Amino acid sequence: MTTVLVTGANRGIGLELAKQFAADRAEVIATCRAPAKADALKTVKGKVRVMALDVTDARSVAALKKDLGDVPIDILINNAGIGTPRGTQDYEARLAVFRTNTLGPWIVSEALHDNVKRSQQKKIVTISSGLGSIAGTSGGWQPYSASKAAVNSLMKGLAATWAGDGILVGIFSPGWVQTDMGGAGAALTAEQSVRLLRQRIAELSARNSGHFIDHAGKEIAW
Repeated sequence: MTTVLVTGANRGIGLELAKQFAADRAEVIATCRAPAKADALKTVKGKVRVMALDVTDARSVAALKKDLGDVPIDILINNAGIGTPRGTQDYEARLAVFRTNTLGPWIVSEALHDNVKRSQQKKIVTISSGLGSIAGTSGGWQPYSASKAAVNSLMKGLAATWAGDGILVGIFSPGWVQTDMGGAGAALTAEQSVRLLRQRIAELSARNSGHFIDHAGKEIAW
């Protein structure tokens, strides 16, 4: 059985990832900061284990690792992410974006490296954003876009560093999605985006590990 761990699984893309993988009979470890308040997540049918995780808190990450022990994780999906109001000048809000979007996936991936290495598929996926493309930026969305560009760089580095362990690293943009962050006018529903993301995850191989790829399979300029 495939085991999938999803961060930020209580809403949006993370919740839909948990639903779709569980529907396909994967064992899903669905993490979020406050499991007691994750009402929608609790209704997901299938083999779903809801666990607490704050990706910005090293103690929380360590506690999750301790609870999981040596359980193999086939697919680790770093999905948890936040944005800020456009043009914000709040210093702490800017730092929070980097803690969640950049450092979070890094420390979670490092903490669960051995769990992924023990699995059959050995895949680590980070949900990035097209706004993380430095070449394609039109400005105005910092620090969110900068945090995504930074996590892209970190994940590309991990792809090279851990290639010898057989670990594959996917860096995927989900597209413009109808979530709390994307808004109701976005082009894709969460269901549509996740179905495409799951195709990209299935296609992840040594050939495209560490590449920056959109939901439709097109490579994005760094």
